[in-house]
Amino acid sequence: MKENIYRTHHCCDIDASMVGEKIIVSGWIENIRDHGGVLFLDLRDNTETLQTVSNDDSLFIGLAKESVVKLTGIVRKRDEATYNNRLKTGEVELLVDTLEVLSASLHDLPFGIMTSKEANEEVRLKYRYLDMRNSKVKENIKLRSDVLHFLRNKMYDLGFTEVQTPILTASSPEGARDFVVPSRNFKGKFYALPQAPQIYKELLMVGGVEKYFQVAPCFRDEDARRDRTLEFYQLDMEMSYVTEEEVLEVGEDIFYDVFTKFSDKLVSPKPFRRIAYREAMEMYGTDKPDLRNPLIIQDATDILKDTTFGPFKKSVIKVIVVDNIGDKSNSWFNEVVDYASSIGMPGIGYLTLMSDGTFKGPIDKFLSDEERDSLVKEFAMKENSVIFFIANKRKKIAQKFAGQIRDELGRKLDLIDKDRLELCIIKDFPMFEYDEETKKYEFCHNPFSLPHGGMSDYEKCEDVLDILAYQYDFVCNGNEMASGAIRNHDLESLAKGFEIVGYTRDEIENRFSSIFTAFRYGCPPHGGMAPGIDRILMLIKDEPNLREVQAFPTSASGADNMMGSPSELTRAQLKELGIKIEVKKDE
Repeated sequence: MKENIYRTHHCCDIDASMVGEKIIVSGWIENIRDHGGVLFLDLRDNTETLQTVSNDDSLFIGLAKESVVKLTGIVRKRDEATYNNRLKTGEVELLVDTLEVLSASLHDLPFGIMTSKEANEEVRLKYRYLDMRNSKVKENIKLRSDVLHFLRNKMYDLGFTEVQTPILTASSPEGARDFVVPSRNFKGKFYALPQAPQIYKELLMVGGVEKYFQVAPCFRDEDARRDRTLEFYQLDMEMSYVTEEEVLEVGEDIFYDVFTKFSDKLVSPKPFRRIAYREAMEMYGTDKPDLRNPLIIQDATDILKDTTFGPFKKSVIKVIVVDNIGDKSNSWFNEVVDYASSIGMPGIGYLTLMSDGTFKGPIDKFLSDEERDSLVKEFAMKENSVIFFIANKRKKIAQKFAGQIRDELGRKLDLIDKDRLELCIIKDFPMFEYDEETKKYEFCHNPFSLPHGGMSDYEKCEDVLDILAYQYDFVCNGNEMASGAIRNHDLESLAKGFEIVGYTRDEIENRFSSIFTAFRYGCPPHGGMAPGIDRILMLIKDEPNLREVQAFPTSASGADNMMGSPSELTRAQLKELGIKIEVKKDE
């Protein structure tokens, strides 16, 4: 092998054992420091930072930070008093005899490299190639590589076959808005980027690929959130001839093993707690509960069914009891009230149980003695306990608000153990939900899921909202980490589900022609799931959003200012695609 003319060593390899050696190193200028006439240059490569010094002070003068340089020199020991224990190279320095500028940088940087995570996010993402020189950002990129390597090996060990599915596909109603791509050869027609490889992975089961996986890119044209970007990745998998429990056990192995390997936090032991969807909504007000929070939502609708308090009349009433907080200041409780208003609640009631067994609070005067006694006994209230009331005419909204108040109380009272990764599995989702605004049924989860009773559920059930499906989510610390289901491989049952949400049989067979054709040639029972890669990394690194664990994410608005996308097409491009742009006057 020919000698590398740019370097003989990475910075991380240089230590006291190399004192006296002549070496070549290359990297970025992190800093130039003037110590009373002696100039030091800190050189950073992909592995570490190395202090360098020159007897010729002019060698470092005029250089800009972040320029790429090649240094040749002799390794020497630093004075013990100047050791830097924060660096692997902290006991040595390089006495430079030659310096070559490989690529000069501008003197004005958009932000400090070592403090880039404190800069404006839009600016960071515009200059992402500078941002990723920050060691913490670089660590996230390296961690992603390590986690993907680990997951791939684990899937191979479990007997899965890796298959790449197409990126250009057909539009499919899977719950989100598609990204579409115009076709040049088929004017007026469009491809779609996959929201997930849902149909392809089911077709792989028909094709006999019994255990499939891939690290799959997914595209959804949705407004960005803390836990979702326009493009994200999941460990997509599907298996034939499996029960729900067998799929869940595979998911448990994956999450437990990856978290225990890459995180120092305490991971909940296997098997993870299973919670039915309706139980989760009653107890936590969400299907993504943070089980680190010990607070539980309870129901007081029956106790207060005859209440004279107007906001509670004919309402679903949820309560949260918190012990030993009755002595909190008025301002503390006012902050809870303000939070309730901020999420759209008309208000929130609360009562404190006093030492003499009476309640203190503005709604106490509306309660009867029987109601007071029932509240104390039913919810095991103690002296100085506070009971919070959340009421709404609609059960689902009452549950949602109660869940948000539970989360806020957990934060305000510092009840969340940040050193735990608490996992659970939410299962038995309803097949359908009813949208009060559109007055239509919608799929609650995955439209391709198998109802518990198969076709008989549709034939015998009086209310389709009572139909449960083999659908499940893995949840960790309030984050949905994976979704999955046992699929419905019965065509009549599958079609019936789509008919309930408003599709005609012709529309169904046209939109899903690949599945409806393939299943007629014999389809094994199958099921799977898809852990979110980005969310796994987000939790391991305690990052606030997914953009911190992706190499080149778009901004919160969905724009990529580094690449200049989305961008306009030229007239020639539009003409070739057969597209005419019409802009309304008010836009």
